[in-house]
This record gives sequence, C-alpha cells and structure tokens, in this order.
Amino acid sequence: MACSGLRRVAHASTYLMRMVGSASRCRQRWASGTRPDASECTARGAAGGVVELLGQAYPRDDHTNLTRKVLSKVGRNLHNQRHHPLWLIKERVKEHFYKQYMGRFGTPLFSVYDNLPPVVTTWQNFDSLLIAADHPSRKKGDNYYLNRTHMLRAHTSAHQWDLVHSGLDSFLVVGDVYRRDQIDAQHYPVFHQLEAVRLFSRHELFAGVKDGESLQLFEQSSRSAHKQETHTMEAMKLVEFDLKQTLTRLVTHLFGDGLEIRWVDCYFPFTHPSFEMEINFHGEWLEVLGCGVMEQQLVNSAGAQEKIGWAFGLGLERLAMILYDIPDIRLFWSEDERFLKQFHVSDINQTVKFQPLSKYPAVINDISFWLPPENYTENDFYDLVRTIGGDLVEQVDLIDKFEHPKTHKTSHCYRITYRHMERTLTQQEVQGIHQAMQEAVVRVLGVEGRF
Repeated sequence: MACSGLRRVAHASTYLMRMVGSASRCRQRWASGTRPDASECTARGAAGGVVELLGQAYPRDDHTNLTRKVLSKVGRNLHNQRHHPLWLIKERVKEHFYKQYMGRFGTPLFSVYDNLPPVVTTWQNFDSLLIAADHPSRKKGDNYYLNRTHMLRAHTSAHQWDLVHSGLDSFLVVGDVYRRDQIDAQHYPVFHQLEAVRLFSRHELFAGVKDGESLQLFEQSSRSAHKQETHTMEAMKLVEFDLKQTLTRLVTHLFGDGLEIRWVDCYFPFTHPSFEMEINFHGEWLEVLGCGVMEQQLVNSAGAQEKIGWAFGLGLERLAMILYDIPDIRLFWSEDERFLKQFHVSDINQTVKFQPLSKYPAVINDISFWLPPENYTENDFYDLVRTIGGDLVEQVDLIDKFEHPKTHKTSHCYRITYRHMERTLTQQEVQGIHQAMQEAVVRVLGVEGRF
C-alpha cells in the first residue's frame, strides 16, 4: 500500500531467464574478477517456452519479463529467517497484535499468514482490489510477470480477497513482494510487506456506543471525500478511529512513547477514505505505512456483505532501516556474519543499532548509448544492470540526456556506482562486469552504444 507505487507509469520488454545455475556462474566469475559472458547473464528464451518456479511450469508469452536476478530471490523468505532484522520486525508486530487484541475465547483475534506463495494471478493482484484494467500500476514496466495471467505479487494485498472470502475477519499477511524500480540505497526489486485487515459486524462496531443498537452500518447516499456512498457517517468514523488508534499503538510499541504522528490524505483503489501515516523521527517526517477504510464493493464481492472494515500495509525494510539505522537495502540480503550477528538478541524488543561495516571504496563507471526509436524504458535498463552487476551495483544515476539536433536521436548517460559491502573492488574486476553490461544492453535493449 503506497500512493507512489500506484502512480508509476512505464512499459517494459525484457526476456525470460530460466536457469538459476547460469546466474550462479555469473556471480562466481564476478567474485573471482573474471569477466562474465554476457550471454549467461541476460535473459533469453524461445517463444513457447515455460517459466519454472516453485515446482510449477507457466507458459511464457509476450508479458513474461522475469529475470534471473529476481528468480534467485524467490523462496528466500528473509522475514521467516530467525534473527534476521526483517524477522525481528515481523515478530514484534505479531507479538503486539497477539497481546493487544484477543478473541472471545481468549485466543488471538488476528491470525497470521507468513508463508503464502508469491505467485498470484493478475486477478488477485489487481482485479480483486478494484484496480482498473487501464490503471498504470498494471504496466509491465512496474511488475514481474510470468505471463499474462500470472505474476509475482506486487503487494501482500493480493491475498486480501481470498482470506476474507474464506471467512476470516482479522488477519495479518507477511511476505516478499516484487516491483521493478530504480537502483539506489532505498530500492530493491524484492522487498517485504506486512498487511492487516479487520472487519466489524454491526454489533461489534457499535457495542460500546451509547444507543448503539439504533445505529446502522449502511445507507444509500452519495460518495464524498470523507465516506463511501454505502457507509453511514457513524460507521465510517468509528472504523477510521479504530484504524488510527490501532496504528498509533503499533508505532508507539515499535518506536516508543512521545512519537509525533500525522495523517496525510491519500488515494488507493481499494480503500476510501485512505491515509498515509508519517512519524517525526529524529526531527524528520517519514512515511511509514498506508491505510484506509476498505471499499465495500471489495468486501461484498468476497462474501462479507454484512461487515465493514479497515486495512493497512507497511514495508518491513522501511521500518527496519529506520529502527536499526541500516543505511543500504542491499544489506538485508547479506550473508556476512558481521551484519547478521548484530541481530541475534535474546529479546525481540531489545534496542538494536546497526554498527556499520567498514565502507569500502566505490568504483564508478559511466555507460552511454543512443536510445532505440521505441519500447525503451529505464526500468528495463535497471533490470539488466541488476542482472549483470548483482548486488555489487550500489546506485545508478541518469547524469545526462542529449537529443541530436539533426537526427533527433536521444542519448542517455548513466553513472553506475559499484561497491562491495564486504571487500574492496578493483577497477579491473569491475571493468569485466561493465563490459558485459555494455554488450548486453546493445543486444537485449536494442540501443546503439557510445562506448
């Protein structure tokens, strides 16, 4: 759940990568300083092939754009690895909900689902959440598609409809999600979200309200900025109050007392009204999550017509980077014991402040090329850079754009910052990777090199 994620617009054309072994060979060559063969590190595949993932085969088509880099991350489930910082955040949220919200029989009100498979249908990821067929968030440039009907989930909200349809009223969903994006210390093609939903019956919502037996959940009126057309103002206000109170308690549990919070109006297709929560942390306002009153059309279609509810979603990496002072999102994928051992704590609520590993010097190389006449997007280039350079690539910046006055062709120049998180890179070993990148960008994206 993030406003910015729903506003992204792009178009993509990358190729399928099936063999994880080839990606491993690339990484081994990079580690040894040998230039990888670009053919091993770029996505190729004959038409009519399949994507093999988690024991299933998916026929590929013109939407298939899964890369080896991303494929190698499926199944890692960092949020379920004991003592990993993302696991710590997940467990702290779980513990809070288990202790704060109890059901009628003394059992936890919220059930937790943290091992749902990341392959979903496009219906689950979009249609079930009322995301229109022409909405920009469906673009190939923003998502990883196995084919036109299946994809790697772009948000944990993809499971919302199914769980409500199964009869659940209150639940948390935690999992890895996949989005094509820029390359910097804050963005990675795989990250982890925690989603929550709570539904209320008329009795549950108005039980503590004076003369609540006379109040109703639903009416037929007009939609406004403050409520949906089917909700009464009383019901909407109570749901919104419960949502904001629930989230205020949660962030207070995570960050401590005295936290300054503000709510910013936002838009999501599947909630209305919708909000982003921002916290004032060390003097800086930071967005930490998105939330809202669930669209009644979604709730009704899932079979809970007599109920009203709220939903929220947050990014585990976002919270962990703030709470633990982790400066680079790539660190979450590190297997360096100097990183991991810092989070081996006896109490999940113990204060942890990441002690930075020695920051090794960067190696910087530029790459420039003329764009093809059509079908080029920056996310295609970023995906290719991630596939060839892996986690050695710290950041990519577009530093120059130039249009030739006679040919009207456009040239892009990107500055690629390479930095190993565990040792010093040499220009010689980076040059091998960079040359493979130059070869691949010409062959895969159809650009004209200016190397």
